[in-house]
Amino acid sequence: MSLGAIQRLPAAVIASKVMALAQQVDFLVVGAGVAGLRAAVELADHGNVLVVTKESVGESNTHYAQGGIAVAMEGDADVALHLSDTIAAGDGLVYEPAARALVTEGPLRVAELIGWGAHFDEENGKLLRTREGAHSLPRILHADGDATGAEISRSLAAFARAHERIRFSEWTTVTGLVAANGCVVAADLLDREGRHERMNARAVLIAAGGAGQTYSDTTNPAVATGDGIALAAEAGAELADMEFYQFHPTALSLPGAPRFLLSEALRGEGAYLRNDRGERFMERYHPLLELAPRDVVARAITREGMGSGPGTVRVVHLDMRHVKNINLHERFPGISAELARYGLDLQSDLIPVRPAAHYLMGGIRTSLDGRTSLRGLYAAGEAACTGVHGANRLASNSLLEGLVFGARAAQAMLADGLPLVAVDAQELPAARLSADEEEKLEAVIAQLQHAMWIYAGLLREDSTLREGMAAHAACEAGLAQFAHYGRGNRRLAEAHAMSRVAHAILHSALARTESRGAHFRNDYPHRDDAHFQKHSVLKRVEGQDELIVFEAW
Repeated sequence: MSLGAIQRLPAAVIASKVMALAQQVDFLVVGAGVAGLRAAVELADHGNVLVVTKESVGESNTHYAQGGIAVAMEGDADVALHLSDTIAAGDGLVYEPAARALVTEGPLRVAELIGWGAHFDEENGKLLRTREGAHSLPRILHADGDATGAEISRSLAAFARAHERIRFSEWTTVTGLVAANGCVVAADLLDREGRHERMNARAVLIAAGGAGQTYSDTTNPAVATGDGIALAAEAGAELADMEFYQFHPTALSLPGAPRFLLSEALRGEGAYLRNDRGERFMERYHPLLELAPRDVVARAITREGMGSGPGTVRVVHLDMRHVKNINLHERFPGISAELARYGLDLQSDLIPVRPAAHYLMGGIRTSLDGRTSLRGLYAAGEAACTGVHGANRLASNSLLEGLVFGARAAQAMLADGLPLVAVDAQELPAARLSADEEEKLEAVIAQLQHAMWIYAGLLREDSTLREGMAAHAACEAGLAQFAHYGRGNRRLAEAHAMSRVAHAILHSALARTESRGAHFRNDYPHRDDAHFQKHSVLKRVEGQDELIVFEAW
């Protein structure tokens, strides 16, 4: 019996090989970033909550968020302007009810967070705000200069740990969702020692963040392998807007160095972008110059960096040498420390930059309350797609999204009041890979990541996307050699997740024959509202392969 078949056993079935009696909890939360922790806090007053995270609590995309959290805290006019900016940045595809929920509920959620112990930067008792790309005014709160995500993660984790009904399962991978009678009722867990456990729950929330590791060049940490999205898709949930991957314009570009994020707040504080001739070039691309929407800036940097011959690349730099009104080392201590490792200084040096995969606007399709197309399964944060970001996320809306929609998803889980359905655990194959097998697996993963960067990156077209599909098929064939191991190894589970996400991105990008937001096609360079002012939805249809349909929400 295949793993997929095992995961869809009727509730009454008890397999002939039972590993152990499955455990149970009221609510299972997958992911310990801002969305997962905020949901856990909401749920804990009504039942026992287990938060599962692949590494230690705090190792998430949330932790590495630098710039800040966008929030309108100055009344109705401020909220209305935040809504307008969000819709404009989304390039005609923002689902307005979702954006309205984000900006109207955001102030309450941020105030709540401050009440729970989060500390944002202040001056004379007043919260400091900065401006980032496509924002019409400064509304970005920040903490410790450029460590906002770490502070939000710290405060939420501390608040959650203090609750007696919330417990954490760290260094634990979710290898599959379990459905009974069309409802998700459990998840299979794998700890770092290779032990399997099935966890029954009344409701499961996917808040496992993004999938930047699907690309070779990314600002995301190693844990961001798209696990939650893949788990939901394999269980039969719909995905949406998977073609819209945001590439952050300014990641550090040095040979051998990771693509360390250089926050958009640098440009908010006055940084220029210069090409290899020392020219500011953004005036050729957008009237907002360096503070244009991220998709515009990222493509501009890519074009300016294109060399004159095959394989040649020209360097683009971030320049803050002219900024004299602030102490850059104090304002950006984390960035300054990282640059110092490479002998660079914000105040005196040109900093080489290039775009890198940063944030997925698409994900598991959900309602405004986190409900997916499967009963019992909910999603929030970067793993989810409500349409709140449209085709291009407004800078610093992601942390706010986690707070607002994490709380909303938890409220829906409570309101639905689903019963606990116990499904016994199954014996799963052990997966102790040899050193040679581990090397082969890493080669397959690297091949996939490279192919996605080359064929499904910032600039796409029919031919490259089809080459990407061929490369993806080759990677799937490479993974097939490990089929006998199932998902019984964390790295294998991650490889399958990245492959599943890559499949969704490639097919969705090929289907959208226009350019919009973060999705740009050289062969269809213009926006086509008549045909594509709709959301792509990846559906599984009985008896057929997955289909991509375009729907107006």
